[in-house]
Formats: sequence, C-alpha cells, structure tokens
Amino acid sequence: MVLDKIQKENDIKNLTPAEIDVLRQEIRTFLIEKISELGGHLASNLGTVELTMALHLFLDFPKDKIVWDVGHQSYTHKILTGRKDDFDHLRQYGGMSGFPKRTESPCDSFDTGHSSTSISAGLGLAWARELQNEDYKVVSVIGDGALTGGMAYEAMNNAAALKKNFIIILNDNNMSISENVGGMSRHLSKLRTSTNYVELKEGVQSSLEKIPVYGERIVSGIRKTKSSIKQMVIPGMIFEDMGIMYLGPVDGHDISAMLKVFQEASQVQGPVLVHVLTKKGYGYRPAERHPSRFHGTAPFDIETGIPLSHGKATYTDVFSTVMRKMGDRDDKLVAITAAMADGCGLKRFHNMFPDRFFDVGIAEEHAVTFAAALAAGGMHPVFAVYSSFLQRGYDQMLHDVCMQNLPVVFAIDRAGLVGSDGETHQGVFDLSYLTEMPNMTVMAPKNKWELSDMLKYAIAYDAPIALRYPRGEAYDGLQEHRQPIVYGKCEEITVGQDILLFALGSMVKTAEAVCGQLKEKGIEATLVNARFAKPFDAAYLKEAMTKHSMIVILEENVALGGFGEHVACFLRREGYEGQILSIAIGDHFVEHGNVAVLQKELGIDADGITRQILEKL
Repeated sequence: MVLDKIQKENDIKNLTPAEIDVLRQEIRTFLIEKISELGGHLASNLGTVELTMALHLFLDFPKDKIVWDVGHQSYTHKILTGRKDDFDHLRQYGGMSGFPKRTESPCDSFDTGHSSTSISAGLGLAWARELQNEDYKVVSVIGDGALTGGMAYEAMNNAAALKKNFIIILNDNNMSISENVGGMSRHLSKLRTSTNYVELKEGVQSSLEKIPVYGERIVSGIRKTKSSIKQMVIPGMIFEDMGIMYLGPVDGHDISAMLKVFQEASQVQGPVLVHVLTKKGYGYRPAERHPSRFHGTAPFDIETGIPLSHGKATYTDVFSTVMRKMGDRDDKLVAITAAMADGCGLKRFHNMFPDRFFDVGIAEEHAVTFAAALAAGGMHPVFAVYSSFLQRGYDQMLHDVCMQNLPVVFAIDRAGLVGSDGETHQGVFDLSYLTEMPNMTVMAPKNKWELSDMLKYAIAYDAPIALRYPRGEAYDGLQEHRQPIVYGKCEEITVGQDILLFALGSMVKTAEAVCGQLKEKGIEATLVNARFAKPFDAAYLKEAMTKHSMIVILEENVALGGFGEHVACFLRREGYEGQILSIAIGDHFVEHGNVAVLQKELGIDADGITRQILEKL
C-alpha cells in the first residue's frame, strides 16, 4: 500500500504522481473503514482529501503553519503527519482527538473546534512571523459555511493591513452542517458559475505578460487598481473590496491545479484568498447524497451507510416533536437556529412552518439579538443551540435579552458532557454563566416527559428562560413522577431520613442509582429533582435542613459558579450545620471520550458519588 509509505510529515513529497493518485483513493478507503467502526466526521473529511494532499505537497511541516477552521476536516492532515495508527483510538478516552491539537503534534499549529476562528488565528501567526523576522508560510482553511460567522469578516478587515504573504483557502462545498443560507451563499454561487470571468482573466493576463518589459508591470497595476477586470465582470467582489486578493475558483479535487494556484498565491505580498470548490462526502455515495447525516456520524454499515444502532428517541427528538406540535397551537411561535437545523431538531418545524423558521448561519451573537427583537415585536422565539456554541452569545444574552427582560426561550442542547468531540464541545459551563444573569430562569429536565412539559412551560413564560438538556438517548424512567411544573419548585421523588440528594437534570438518573447503592449500605436517602437551577427551591431546602445530616448537590457542570456552589452558599447562609457535598466537574477542561468513561474518570458516576458520600459520612 502507498499509504504505508506515509510514516511522518513530508513523506508525501517522495511519492510519484502515480502513487499520489493511488494514495488519495487509499486515504478515502481508510477513512470510511475507520469511521464506520468508531464514528466521527466523515463527509467533510472525504471532501478535503485532495485539498489536504495539495497543501502537504505545497507546505513544509512543521515549519509552515496551517489552521483548520473548526478542525473536523483535519483527518487527512493527521494521516499525512504520521498519525495513521492512532485512528484505532480516534475520539476515544486517551486516544487521538478528532480536532487539531498542538499537544498532539508539532504539525498542528493551533487548536480549533468552533467555527469562523481560522482567519484570526492565521493572521496572528503571520504577524508573529513578521515581528520575529521568521520565514514560513501561513495558511488558513475556512469553509463557506464558516463565512456566515461575523468573526471571519472582522479578521479579513484586519488582514488588509498585513503587507506580507498570508493565504486564506476558502473550502467551498456549498454545505456547512445544515445547508448554507443568506447573502454570502448567493455571492459564492455567482463566483462558482463565473467561468467567463476565469477564462477572461487568464487570457488577458497571459496576453499582457507577453508584452516586452512592461507586461508584468501592467499586470501588477491591474491587480492593484480597484477597477480591475474582476470588478468589471463580477461587480462587488467582497474580498478585493476588503483588500484581499482573490484567486479562483479552482477544482478542489484536482491536486495539480491547486498546487499551481497555491504557488501563485505564495507570491502575493499581502493576504490572498484562494477559492477552492469541493464536494462533501466525495467518493462515497451515501455521504455525497446525505452530507448532513455524515457530518458527525455514529458507526455505520459501509455498504448501505445505515447506522448500526438506531437506539431510543433522543432528547433532541423529543424537543423536535414538541416544537412541531406547539407550532400548530401558537402562530406566534418562531424557531431560530445557527446552521444547526438538523442537529438541534428543527427540521420538522422548518418543513411545517417555513415562514416561522430562521437559520441565521453560524452567527450565534446575531441569533440572540435577533430573537430578542422578535420577542420585543410580539413573537415567541425559541433559539435552539448547542451549549458550547451558545457561549458566543453571552454578551447579547446579558445585554439584549436579560436587561430588557424579554421572553426568549433558549433550548440548550448537548448540555453537560457530550463525549467524543472533547474540550471544545463539552457543555459544562452554561449553568455558571446563565445563573449569574439577572432575570434569567434556568431549568433542566430529569427525563423525556419532563423535557416536553418544561418546553411547553417555557414557551408560555413571559421572561428570559433557558432549558438545558443532554446529548443522546432520552431517559424514560421515573415516568410515574410527573408533577406539574411550578415556577421555582422542585419535585420530591423518594423520602429517606438520613441524607438528601438534590439533583439537577441528567443527574437525577444517576442519583436514582446512588440511592439504590446507599440503601444496600443501610442508608436511607431522600431524592429530589431540583428542576430549576435558578431560582432553586429555597423553601424546600430550608425545611430539608432540619431533617437531614447531609445534603448532596449533583450537577453536570463545572463546580465554579455552578448550581452546587449557589445552593451550598444558601445553605451556609441559612445556618445549616450538617455536611454539604457538591458533586460537579473540577476546574479543568474535559477531554474527549465516551460519556460513561468520562463520568467514571471525573467521579460523577453512581459508583464514584456513592464512594464520596460514604467517605464523607
């Protein structure tokens, strides 16, 4: 196999053209086989095989720097830098990350995981190079979906001041996680179809360069003038208007064509954008047909592309069903997503109520303020978003929603540990930043039935409210406990005379198992479903203080500023003299791995919690 010749960075440069052609096919086969077994990001990686190979033929690693936007498409990069054998433990605890990691390889120049950051990071590396008089190439690879994020434009605006080479590669596959929408998508569509422009540019440039002595000067002058050929043929070229030279479009599956353009781009003294056209899922028919399904996929059957395990309904599925039903009942209900219609469960709402569905692109800050104004205008907005992505909208939540006390519902998916995507995606900070905001109410359901009830309650609530729920299968136990949702009130599930387990959201299921283990030790526990992180049920806790010698608070969030810290402060302030044990995640980032494995390592699984309780007793 040609793939076996790739043992370290730059080995690809020793291959013949024929071997290069074989290598790209072997890489695709390798990726499909490994991801079908372990899960991971498939469609995006299949679409960037040739692009990555061209970059590795063009660049010298680890001297030269490449920044992958998001980084989920960096699998081929990892293979070409000698990490092929590490794919046996891809995204598993202690194994290789699914994203670039500086601690993993010197060929990974910048850690990524969230969208629209690559141009900022690349520009920073380019300036660091210039300020230290060093000599290396810097390339940022950003997708067309990521260009819907405002941070990319902030960086491009700033990049115009750089007078040295900095290459931005626009990986244009016309598809982010959900189909791209908006003005930038339409702008890029025009560029894709403008073959007349490309042919005219190449013809004119070639003719001018043949003019003795003055030809190259004329070409240089045309490039610098604002009324260039590009402006005449395609009015409003946004990149050149921002001071960034535009090259392309070029076929992203033609290695030699890309190499030629990359070499041309490297001669530009300033920022230059190379427009590369790729196809998500390229080379694997199921992924080509359904790129969204194969964005982040569970293990699947290679022949059919069908997932190996269908499992039970997820919390996202429950949210999706309730939103569709509520859309029928409330014509003021509107749904907002930041390029995550499928991931956040809004596809059915979109199909049923297209006029009340808004995909704002990868722009969480805009989504929050947009939702605030919809609420101010009399609508009932629900912003469905992953916990770790909502972090970007912090200022807008505080300033535009909470300060005006507007009724916006934040449906926070992937709250708590999410597993294999690792540090950048673990939703373990939202309780800390949400509970500090005045006017914000925060809820978390114990099971799928409670998610349904809480969502209906939230939509009817006339102030800011957040509903956080975990990734994965929705717990369907404890369905006999379904008391009506009352503002700020908890739900008592079992009664015991020894200790109190005050559990929030997903930790109720864990606390249920802890109760069983404690009972085997002769310890009777009261189990309470907190329901509300803010405001928590202070009246219940005041009474419970007189009945229990220990109160254990359980949450799937960092300890600092979290639910447990707030409850513990209240108990001490009220004069509670018993023992307080707060179960939460420590002051560190949580790496990738199976959620059950991570819970065990963090000591927040049933066995770990029981052990901590017994030690404290």
